[in-house]
Order: sequence, then C-alpha cells, then structure tokens
Amino acid sequence: MAPAITLAAETPTLSAANTGFMLICSALVMLMTPGLAFFYGGMVRVKSTLNMLMMSFISLGIVTVLWVLYGFSMAFGTDSGSVVGWNSGWVGLSDIGLTELWDGYTIPVFVFLVFQLMFAVITPALISGALADRVKFTAWALFIALWATIVYFPVAHWVWGAGGWAFELGVIDFAGGTAVHINAGAAALGVILVIGKRIGFKKDPMRPHSLPLVMLGAGLLWFGWFGFNAGSWLGNDDGVGALMFVNTQVATASAVLGWLAYEKIRHGAFTTLGAASGAVAGLVAITPSGGAVSPVGAIAIGVIAGVLCAMAVGLKYRFGYDDSLDVVGVHLVGGILGSLLIGFFATGKGQSDVAGLFYGGGLDQFWKQCAGVFGVLAYSLVVSAVLAFLLDRTIGMRVSEDDEVAGIDQAEHAETAYDFSGAGGGAARTAVPTPLAQAETKKVDA
Repeated sequence: MAPAITLAAETPTLSAANTGFMLICSALVMLMTPGLAFFYGGMVRVKSTLNMLMMSFISLGIVTVLWVLYGFSMAFGTDSGSVVGWNSGWVGLSDIGLTELWDGYTIPVFVFLVFQLMFAVITPALISGALADRVKFTAWALFIALWATIVYFPVAHWVWGAGGWAFELGVIDFAGGTAVHINAGAAALGVILVIGKRIGFKKDPMRPHSLPLVMLGAGLLWFGWFGFNAGSWLGNDDGVGALMFVNTQVATASAVLGWLAYEKIRHGAFTTLGAASGAVAGLVAITPSGGAVSPVGAIAIGVIAGVLCAMAVGLKYRFGYDDSLDVVGVHLVGGILGSLLIGFFATGKGQSDVAGLFYGGGLDQFWKQCAGVFGVLAYSLVVSAVLAFLLDRTIGMRVSEDDEVAGIDQAEHAETAYDFSGAGGGAARTAVPTPLAQAETKKVDA
C-alpha cells in the first residue's frame, strides 16, 4: 500500500476523480471473491462444488461485519507497540465525517476503508482452497472470524499501518504479497497440517470437474486484480498506479507462458488448468513488486513465478501434505517470490527511490523483504495451526468420513450443484421409429 506522500505546504482536498476511481477499484476487488469461488469451484470434484463456492461467499458476510465493528480500527488505527492499531472513534465506523480525508490523500476515509475491506474479505477466502472436501461449514465460518481478528487485522497493520513494524522497517508491499498471499498461504499450510489429508489422497482421482468454470474464475480474478493492484496507490496523480496496471498485465501474461512451457517440457502438454494457474501465480507475484519494477522486470518476475510455482505444486505429493487446490504452491510460493525479487529488480524510479541489487542498490532492501516475508509467514503459520487445533478439539473441523465420501455439498448444504433429474424430460418414453428405420426393419424381417 502506498505510503502517504505530501509536501509540507500542501493541504489535500477531496478529488472527485480519485474518489470515483477508488470506488470502482473497490468494486473490482469485491468481484475477485466470487471469481475466486468459481476458480476453486471448478477445480474440485462435482460433489464439493457448492461447498467451495460457499466457503468464499461466507467471507463476504463475516469479514464485512467484523471490519465495521473493529477490524478497520485494529488494522489502521493509532499504533500500539508496532503490532496493532486502535481508534475507538472508528469502532462501528462512528465519528467519521462524510468528507473527512484519509491522511495525506485526496479520497475520503470511507473510500479507503471500503477498499481495504475487500482485501480483508478475499484473504481468508484464499485459504479455503487448501481445505476442499473435508471441513465443516460451521467450523470454517468460526475459523474465518477468529483468523481475521487474530491474524489478518494485526498483519495488515504491520505492513500498511503507520507505526507497524514492517511499514517502519521499509518493507515494500504494494498491494498484498505479505499481508494477503503469504499470510493466506502460510495459514493454509498450518491448517492442513492439523486437519490432515482427504480420504483417498494420492489414491483416488481428484480431477477438476469443470475446467470452463476454472477459466471463468481465472478471468474474473485477472480482471478484478487491476483494481486490487493499480488501486493500491490510492490515486492517479503521478503515474505510479498506471505503472502498476501495466506490470500486472505483463507479469501475468509472462507467468502463463512460463507455467505452460514448464508443463510441456515436464508433462508433455499445455493444459487449461496450467494456463489458469499460471495466470494466478503471475498476479500473486507482481502484487507486492509491481510499483517498484519496470515492465521488463515484470516479465522476469512473471516467468520466474510461473515456472517455480508450477514446480512447487508438486511438493505436496513429495512431502505428503494435502493442499487440495494448490494454495501453498501458488499463493505462498508466489507471494514469497514476488516479495523477495523486489530486492533484485526494484529500479528506484517507481513508487520510491529504493533500488535493488540489479540497479545498484545492493542487498539492503532484499534483507528488509526477508524480514517482512518470514515474519508474516511464521506468525500466520503458527497461529493458524493453533486455531485449527483448538477448533478441531472442541467443535471438530472435519465432516464425518461417510459425509466426505458421499459428498460435502449434500451433507453441509442439503443441495447439489447440478440437478439432472429432469434432463430426460420426465418418464421414459417409447421411441417412435422414423419411416426410414421402419423400412430398414421390414427389409431385415423379410
């Protein structure tokens, strides 16, 4: 997220253009959560489709309410110990004037908080892909509420809140490589280590049931990500947001090519799932870095992320953790790559004058990025595992073995994604032969 940059003599005034732009970006980021639901929903088996959709959609409800009550205050309120914020005037979003500006910017506080709300919504939804087929919906909803409160809100303050330790250290995270993707990826790993593997993991085929749905979801994510990334500069006054927009497209396209090339060499085919996954890997990797690198740097980051994330998704079979839809391989690994590569590819001509190793800046920024990456990773991994353990030991995290085998959609939601009962037009009918068929029958009889 862009730090406040103002001149001492300037007093920002409300910009209708920037305000409108940020409201559109907020809507684009909101669209990413349904896009994620489709992306994940197509990747699971047919018996888990609705549950996967609901695991994303419920985040829109739970996190929105928590954000209004106290989440915004914890993430962006007055700093306390470089760990968490608080502003009692923001509890319930009270005492915020309609035209009150976000400090140092030309947009209202309400616009900034709703933009950030959409980040808070999608982050726990990202975790859900690792837990497909086996988690009780009630336990998942409670996990979202606890995780957002204990993990996401404080981490958002660390990275983007004035006074947060990562912010003050100078860790660069333009739009969420640490706070969103590493945070969610590490949480996913922590939870699956606690709840265990799906029944039939590495034995039964668990192929995506609808690749068109996956591609639809990937397309919506790619579209919404322009708001996610370009909007994080909070305005259009100096061209940095435009640079981020361009780099988002460039890195994503490059990652698709990188993933597909690896797939062809390694497995002998260009797959639809690989193209969609490569796009997401590129989007993840450019999210923290796109405001600091050039378009050529974005190509390099995209290709690196596409290839290494494609390699990383296979690690679950080697090490035996059941990351159902590759949240660890794409979001954790992609977030780490995008964050650390800033230390090499930052030009010093984008969001700040900080330069990476390849542009004469040495390794100083790289070590700062390491601190941010591994600080967030460790905290989210440990706390998420503890939360999952406590929920599993109290209300239980997993559905029963019978429900998992039969299908979590019917067990948890009393619905199925596809109803084919009327596909045949009702009761079976006696076929009426065509005249040609009748003539052929007579010939045979004769």
